[in-house]
Amino acid sequence: MTVTPVVRDDYSAPFFDGAARGELMLRYSPSRGTWSPPEARLCVTTHAADLEWRAASGEGTLVSWTVIPGRSRDGTPVPDTIVGIVETAEGPWLTLRIVNADEVPPAVDRPVRVEFVHPDNSEAVPVARLVASP
Repeated sequence: MTVTPVVRDDYSAPFFDGAARGELMLRYSPSRGTWSPPEARLCVTTHAADLEWRAASGEGTLVSWTVIPGRSRDGTPVPDTIVGIVETAEGPWLTLRIVNADEVPPAVDRPVRVEFVHPDNSEAVPVARLVASP
């Protein structure tokens, strides 16, 4: 499954500027010290309105995942897509495509590193890379 192209708007521009640099941008409330996901307009914990964009660590853990079966197109096999819910180190949860589930098996609490892919005609999009146990 390919990543669907996305297009920036005025609100999402800081997120995509960070993605182009390889940085995961989240929303942060300096008055409350709390983090929210990129789509938040108010703090999801305190409802504070002073959210600003800040670079996050890009690290997290896998909370859950699902397999989207690949559908054959014109007889050409299409691989399954694995999508996971990742809790970032800062707290917000993100739904991301897992890019290496064939190499590292998904498991609850497995460490994850956020990376970015660059689909054709699209902004950079975050994906999750599972971290193998030492």
